[in-house]
Amino acid sequence: MKDVSIIVLDFGSQYTQLIARRLREERVYCEILPYYTTVEAIVARNPQGIILSGGPSSVYHKDAYEVDRGIYDLGLPVLGICYGMQRIAVDFGGSVIRSNHHEYGKAELAINQEHGECSPLFKGCDDGRIVWMSHSDRVDELPQGFKPIAHSDNSAYAAIANEEKRVYAMQYHPEVQHSEEGYLMLRNFARHICGVTEKWKMEHFVKEQIAKIREQVGDAKVLCGLSGGVDSSVTAAILYEAIGDQLIPVFVDNGLLRKGEREQVEEVFRINLKVPLITVDAVDNFLGKLSGISDPEQKRKIIGHTFIEEFEKEAKKHDGIKFLAQGTLYPDVIESISVNGPSEVIKSHHNVGGLPDWMDFELIEPLRELFKDEVRKVGLELGLPEGMINRHPFPGPGLAIRIMGDVNPDDLTLLREADVILLDELKASGYYAKTWQAFAVLLNVKSVGVMGDNRTYDNTVCIRVVEAVDGMTATFAHLPHNLLERISRRIINEVDGINRVVYDISSKPPATIEWE
Repeated sequence: MKDVSIIVLDFGSQYTQLIARRLREERVYCEILPYYTTVEAIVARNPQGIILSGGPSSVYHKDAYEVDRGIYDLGLPVLGICYGMQRIAVDFGGSVIRSNHHEYGKAELAINQEHGECSPLFKGCDDGRIVWMSHSDRVDELPQGFKPIAHSDNSAYAAIANEEKRVYAMQYHPEVQHSEEGYLMLRNFARHICGVTEKWKMEHFVKEQIAKIREQVGDAKVLCGLSGGVDSSVTAAILYEAIGDQLIPVFVDNGLLRKGEREQVEEVFRINLKVPLITVDAVDNFLGKLSGISDPEQKRKIIGHTFIEEFEKEAKKHDGIKFLAQGTLYPDVIESISVNGPSEVIKSHHNVGGLPDWMDFELIEPLRELFKDEVRKVGLELGLPEGMINRHPFPGPGLAIRIMGDVNPDDLTLLREADVILLDELKASGYYAKTWQAFAVLLNVKSVGVMGDNRTYDNTVCIRVVEAVDGMTATFAHLPHNLLERISRRIINEVDGINRVVYDISSKPPATIEWE
């Protein structure tokens, strides 16, 4: 078993993977395990430190999640975050109470000094930095041997430590983007407190996955579904690198793609990458099953089931297929199912949750533990063209979840034309490369307009452009007004059936990036 520098025990926080991600950015190898992992299993990985994640529960709930307390006797540094802090406080004999008010959002962190020095956890950190709070319980009494090492206006114990035992805890989330210098605090824990010196690189991930795929697959064949997006393209590339002609890459045209996407996908894989791509025209099947369906969850599930049906049909044409590969990423997973613990479900994703009982394939998901920007790094490591790697994310259900209400050919045409104008203008202005994701949404809300001397009663399109690092949080892009005006003017003038364009200025959270 490979040694793991830092183990993160997951109590179900939506942010748990961000802890691992921040550490990987600092080239620290880490692994996420369920909170109930035994001490024996932890010791077998030979870690240099342990982090207890946040979580949605309370330490005083009758079914509160607990760690194997033997971890505190290993002599390893331990860092608790949010729920992890409360777990540490109770486990060491302190007390936690319900706060008078929930604390969600930004807080100013004041670092405590003793004899002119701060805790090694804050080495190099500036005082007064903003951190992100998200809790309803708080530590009321510190355990013996612990002291406060930072505070905020609302919390005397924003961070605590028992320096002798090398046990630390934070009430806030250093792993999220909103926490300024949070990455530095995690780096300090790993490098200065745990003594991690080995530097992990993305090329290590690629080599490990290739070896893992070869071992898992053996002599069998793998059916890989391609959408043309970054995730499935990188999945296909890493599989092709690992098993060559044992890979059967299938591109399903579901009729929900962007304008010209089928042709672009076929050119990249067949001509540029020399991968023997199989194209399946399933437009009628998908649109037929989506006809009259307005509920977004139903859309997603129908699309997911229909994809699998199409793959099964194609699989029957080939002998020896044992696996189905998917480009599932970690944000898909944590929004869809409970991962390594009791995280809350936000929405289902068409490629998450395993395969139906009637489908005789094993699932292989080499990117399941990565974020989008990490997947891009893997793609570059594998030699994929930058133009493909730097494409904005595109959802598996495609344009179906960017049309509010029923999905039909006419609305798909309207949306494609509006969307391609948006992307063209962003690329021409340089804002495509500066933003995380941009797309148009057909609201199926009609309003009165005037074109020439004629009254119109046509559709409204919403433009959504966001800035993000990993897709877990996002803010709307502050595009120049003249750019927004040009986008709006072109869409209204060039797309028959649209007479109004609006701009979405909501962030994630509380909204999601996609509308459905």
